[in-house]
Amino acid sequence: MKRALVLGGYGLIGSACMRALDQAGFQVRGLGRSARAAQLCDRRANWTITDMTRLTARDWHALLRDCDVVVNAAGALQDGGRDDLRGVHVTALEQLVQGAADLPVRIIQISAAGVSHDASTLFFRTKAEGDAAVATHSGDWVILRPTLVLSPEAYGGTALLHAASGLPGVLPRMFPKSQVQTIHIDDLARAVVAAARGEIASGTVADLTEGGSHSFPDLLRAIRHWQGWPDPLWRPALPGLILRAAAKVADLLGHLGWRAPMRSTAMTVLADGISGDPSAWQAAGGSPCRSLQDSLRSLPATRQERMFARLYLLLPMAIGVLSLFWCLSGLITLLDPGRAMAVLSDRGFPSGLIAPVVVGGALADLALGLGILWRRWSRRAALGMVALSCAYLLGSLIAAPDLWGDPLGPMVKVLPGVALALMVWGLLEDR
Repeated sequence: MKRALVLGGYGLIGSACMRALDQAGFQVRGLGRSARAAQLCDRRANWTITDMTRLTARDWHALLRDCDVVVNAAGALQDGGRDDLRGVHVTALEQLVQGAADLPVRIIQISAAGVSHDASTLFFRTKAEGDAAVATHSGDWVILRPTLVLSPEAYGGTALLHAASGLPGVLPRMFPKSQVQTIHIDDLARAVVAAARGEIASGTVADLTEGGSHSFPDLLRAIRHWQGWPDPLWRPALPGLILRAAAKVADLLGHLGWRAPMRSTAMTVLADGISGDPSAWQAAGGSPCRSLQDSLRSLPATRQERMFARLYLLLPMAIGVLSLFWCLSGLITLLDPGRAMAVLSDRGFPSGLIAPVVVGGALADLALGLGILWRRWSRRAALGMVALSCAYLLGSLIAAPDLWGDPLGPMVKVLPGVALALMVWGLLEDR
């Protein structure tokens, strides 16, 4: 039985490759840096949990000496709090190639259509450097360059397409001159299996894509129809200024660990278009990739898909609302602590505890409001909001029960905030 190692095995492409290789009879092991993401992807699979950007040539040699095939499905869109483009796309591959120099292992590099050393984005430029590192390997290698990948699981740019297509009554018009080609995830995985079996000649560099192309507005419209939504009532054009501003905000969030699909790299790639030439793949003996319409027909447009499309944009809105609410709550109290102290004092609260409770609560509010913006702490902060809200509610029942009968409902209005924080906690998940 041949053995395969899949780098980035719990990612969108990596997980599909692992399943396809397993079904093809390979003994498969995945590699990634998050044990939790690996277990969520496939608890039954064998995993090596490590940061590939830190591996030396000697480390790679030890990992690959028992492998027949290594598939590199790891990648990052843009530098950020959790991602290092050069480390993932270039340094790791340079060390891998050195480590595999004297080993009988085939390297299958999953790159991207359109990569070049003078591309408009660092993503494409570093991908091109990684491809060049693989091409210097004196042994066995294949480089596959897919266009926009369509899959039952939407992530990154495809998730943004699903969300934009599912807006109630609205279908935004953007990038009208952009041309996009697609590939079904199963076609990509099938190509990897063919390369892993040795059916594709060593040294092959090929784009993986459908034959035709689509304007970006047409692609959005096709996905909307596939989702089952009615035609939009309004199709507003989004000016470039708005898109650039949204990209800048998303870039800032990237430094807090959020992999927002509207980052400047994604916007630039979509504006430039995503296209490839399938002729090299077909000349190498590869099977043709299905068209956009055939891809959509083979994917289920279920209720879960429609719920995802709507929740995808509502989730960051909920996080923003929670952050604003808790930060304002803390700041207002810190700017005028006397009012909160008076409420407790009038109700006979122990005087020695009033100041610590008021100031401590305000600082906790502020910490939670800021903490939920940091991706690493967002789920913990959401649970902290629930816990602190419950503490406030219980404390008010003991120290100030009359507030529950206040016509403005200051305590009753805490309950929707608890529900919103629970929703955020439940929807956030690490890949």
